[in-house]
Amino acid sequence: MIPGSRLEETLTDRIRAVILGGDFVPNQRLVEADVCEQFGATRAAVREAFKELAAEGLVEILRNKGARVRVISKAEAVEITEVRMVLEGLSAAKAAERVTPEQAGRLREIVADMRTAVAANDLDRYSELNAILHAKVREIAGHRTSASIIERLGAQVVRHKFRLARQPGRAAVSLPQHELIVAAIVARDPEAAQTAMRQHLRSVAKALETTAD
Repeated sequence: MIPGSRLEETLTDRIRAVILGGDFVPNQRLVEADVCEQFGATRAAVREAFKELAAEGLVEILRNKGARVRVISKAEAVEITEVRMVLEGLSAAKAAERVTPEQAGRLREIVADMRTAVAANDLDRYSELNAILHAKVREIAGHRTSASIIERLGAQVVRHKFRLARQPGRAAVSLPQHELIVAAIVARDPEAAQTAMRQHLRSVAKALETTAD
């Protein structure tokens, strides 16, 4: 397997998806032979994928013990969210500077769908739309460096975000925050967009502190 090849990247993506989907749980040992069999890959390819996932903070490689799924503590999840607060604030400001009428329309559509999900108490759909909205803001911002870091950090805390999304009343708190973010971006007000995004993620960090470890 050639490092950096498309096939290897696909293997890393597939293993990442299994970790984020909860099929591999925190602290679970990742046995090379089993992973090779599961994904139809060579040991060299699996080892390289583990290295990439370790760089992303999803896997730990332990000396003489192999790899295991890394445990992200609640305290670390809060710190990661605080870092995202700064980076996503920048992303929102850039989006406000660069948004087109068509993109503004798409942001409004997403928020409208989020309102519908909250009204129907469809938490899974709301969580999905939440991720879509943040990804759309990053796309509009066109700031590749911050987007790459945000996506990597977000992957590390996906389990904590899932638990938070299940908190009673959390969606109703989150929705108006997202409405403010979108309103500021659509109005092409970078300062207001940055402030709204930071306030939203500050709220997320505080809410994470109340969740169970």
